[in-house]
Amino acid sequence: MIDLTTIAEFSRANCLEICAFLVPFNLLATLQTLIFIGLNRPASQIVLIAGFASLYSGLMVLHVFSWFMIGVVMIPTYILLSLGTTCLIINIWAVQSPSRLKFVIEKIVLSAQKMIGKVQKLGFN
Repeated sequence: MIDLTTIAEFSRANCLEICAFLVPFNLLATLQTLIFIGLNRPASQIVLIAGFASLYSGLMVLHVFSWFMIGVVMIPTYILLSLGTTCLIINIWAVQSPSRLKFVIEKIVLSAQKMIGKVQKLGFN
């Protein structure tokens, strides 16, 4: 039988290592999901990368909950919880409705291009 207390203790004892691994992998995997959506990759590839990215973000949320279980409520726990939850929502969105997510990505890219154009016109290269 799995002892959740031991797993939670391991999570808290190795917090620095776990966060040093999960934060960049979470961000990179979610970014890769967004890139795959933007490049119109097949649904099977999107589901695969979103699954891995969801694994990383789910582990991060569980890691933060292990700190909440013992009453540690600090700014880093909320930041990590926000990051993990946001990435998890983006990856679920990518699987559930890739066309709507692609529409949002296109709007963000167009807005960024307009802003860059305005900055270049002002002479701030």
